[in-house]
Amino acid sequence: MKKELHIFFTALMFFTRIPCPKWVNHDPQYLRLSSKYFPLVGSIVGGIGALVFYGSSYVFSVEISVLLSILATIYTTGAFHEDGFADVCDGFGGGWTKDKILLIMKDSRLGTYGTIGLLLIISIKFAALREIETHYIPLVLISGHSLSRFIATTLIFTHPYVRDTEDSKAKPAAKSMTVKMIIISGVFGMAPLFFFKNPWIFLSIVPMYLSKMFLGRKFRKWIGGQTGDCAGAVQQLSEVVFYLTFITLWKYIW
Repeated sequence: MKKELHIFFTALMFFTRIPCPKWVNHDPQYLRLSSKYFPLVGSIVGGIGALVFYGSSYVFSVEISVLLSILATIYTTGAFHEDGFADVCDGFGGGWTKDKILLIMKDSRLGTYGTIGLLLIISIKFAALREIETHYIPLVLISGHSLSRFIATTLIFTHPYVRDTEDSKAKPAAKSMTVKMIIISGVFGMAPLFFFKNPWIFLSIVPMYLSKMFLGRKFRKWIGGQTGDCAGAVQQLSEVVFYLTFITLWKYIW
């Protein structure tokens, strides 16, 4: 139990800015096993966004509350996944060879493709959440963050890690994912969906996974696999797909 707690806190420390016990660090041994807890960390991040939205809605408009909830999740993670998404936009937008794409993705500077990508994806998040019934937004936030991180872990499971630099902090987490770990990740990822009390919500997994397959195909074609940035891009895209799918289900099926 203590070991599992250590592994969970390792995941929490790696993917968020939430304070963790002093005995937790980025030990590669624990980081390698932490992937199964990514969706649980997502539930926590989404929960923070949900609380901010719920509290803000008593004072501000829905629009401002949604923006504050998005800001809260970005602040909590230190824009970890947004940074990965932007790097992928820059790398695959400006690179035409594997080495060039990986070099651009490693560059900490934000380029044109990354800037446009971030502006668009955050705008879609805001517009989609604004369109959802207000009382559903907190649960949608938690579910979107949780399930999208499960989808990201499936990329780690199906695609090999391709960056060969040993100084990458994400390498241990992005390099190993067993069947048992992916099952545990799936349980944590899908758990919030049961609170909707409507089985139709599970249909959202299909387009989310298809979005992962779309990006995964590009990753395999151009760089032969995935990196931590690629997993971040999958998380961001599948989160948006979840919000859009929820709107579609609500309008035509629910």
